[in-house]
Amino acid sequence: MKKIAVIGGGFGGIAAAIRLRAKGDQVTIYERLSKLGGRAQVFERGGYVHDAGPTVITAPNLFYELFSLFGENLEDFLEFRPLDPWYRFHFHDQTEFDYGPDREKMLAQIKEISPEDVSGYFNMLKESEAIFKLGYEKLAGHPFGKLTTMLRYAPAIIKMKGYRSVYSFVSKHLKHPNLRQAFSIQPLLVGGNPFTTSSIYSLIHALEQKWGIFFCMGGTGKLVSELEKLMIRNGIEINYDSDVSHFSTSGKLITRVNFTNGESKAFDYVVSNADPIQVSTELLKNEKISMHNRLIKKYAKHSMGLFVLFFGSTKCYENVAHHTIWMGPRYKELLEDIFENHHLADDFSIYLHRPTCTDKSFAPTGHDSYYALVPVPNLKGNQNWGEIKESFSRKILEALDKTIMPGITTNAREVFSMTPEDFKENYRTPFGSGFSIAPILTQSAWFRTHNQDDRYKNLFYVGAGTHPGAGVPGVINSAKVVEKIIYS
Repeated sequence: MKKIAVIGGGFGGIAAAIRLRAKGDQVTIYERLSKLGGRAQVFERGGYVHDAGPTVITAPNLFYELFSLFGENLEDFLEFRPLDPWYRFHFHDQTEFDYGPDREKMLAQIKEISPEDVSGYFNMLKESEAIFKLGYEKLAGHPFGKLTTMLRYAPAIIKMKGYRSVYSFVSKHLKHPNLRQAFSIQPLLVGGNPFTTSSIYSLIHALEQKWGIFFCMGGTGKLVSELEKLMIRNGIEINYDSDVSHFSTSGKLITRVNFTNGESKAFDYVVSNADPIQVSTELLKNEKISMHNRLIKKYAKHSMGLFVLFFGSTKCYENVAHHTIWMGPRYKELLEDIFENHHLADDFSIYLHRPTCTDKSFAPTGHDSYYALVPVPNLKGNQNWGEIKESFSRKILEALDKTIMPGITTNAREVFSMTPEDFKENYRTPFGSGFSIAPILTQSAWFRTHNQDDRYKNLFYVGAGTHPGAGVPGVINSAKVVEKIIYS
């Protein structure tokens, strides 16, 4: 029986702990915060409940697998409720588009917006499904620690024109600007700019079409809680408020994990759910790191920052869907300001989450619970969020008040926010980014941090910063990759 330390209890760390324990090894999680979940924290203010992180379940089978590894059935503990629509788009011209499981309804909307794009949608879906078969079914759970692996799949990636951006891919099939926005927005959900993210990520559309989009009743916090109980039932030790200061090394091995409270422990394997650049910078700061990780640390392009505004409402806005994507007046230019110029513009777009649309337990009776997530520059922009967050919060509420939520500036209650500075402080993400490094082609697969460290052979990586990438399916699949490496 091997002794394995899992550093960090986000979804990647949780999935890794469960998979490695199911193989019979002794697994201990060390979580720096007082609760598991990583970015999937839960806030409660004045009777309003807020999931702080991911709220979308797009590959439910990944969670079913974690329970089934111990002969248990997820449905005995959790309810994944299908959403309809998946997302409601509210465009700057005041038109709306519901993207969801009802194919006929969606096609009717496309026809109303742009009749010529109906056939284009089917062509786009067909090509997206082909990319899904390669990019997700074959590559997402496959290790990319060797360049030869990348070279083996390179011809297929080139054939599918993976060097194109997601926006270019969508624009090949769809002509109307609103539809181009609606079907190219997915990279933002994993930290990428649709105009620079590889078209491989257009597989997200096929993934959504294959399994649908679900909400976990009780929220992501309920999901984390049941996974925590699953681990405890099956002998995984969990240590909270356990902050790692650094790793001790000898040759090509991590010999000890050292904690800020002075403790030091030895393990056969160490699985890190911390950001790989944080590992290189802080946990291995006095030791050598691989050339691959050195290059990533020095030259990586990071994902955008996130400004998340949480609030309750004394009024229920029944016209607001569970997930609404509120588009501002600019698209490409706004994304350039965020990703390239690191400039906080006057305009913005909003990802609005209303869990009370589906689960009334998130707010007092007759009230609503919300968070409004706005992509913003990461901390390379040098914005002073302490000074501007209140005025920025007001701008978001005022924009919603003038459009889909009249009166919200008066009805809002218990308003608070998270900024990129909070992401850096709470989750130790470089530059306060929301999703580690950006998902461009030259930072994907082999080019990303390898799941097994190139230098320290008993150090492994799971989470957003390693292969296959950010997003809940990505980080859970990273645990499958580590399992495959260790036990192959």
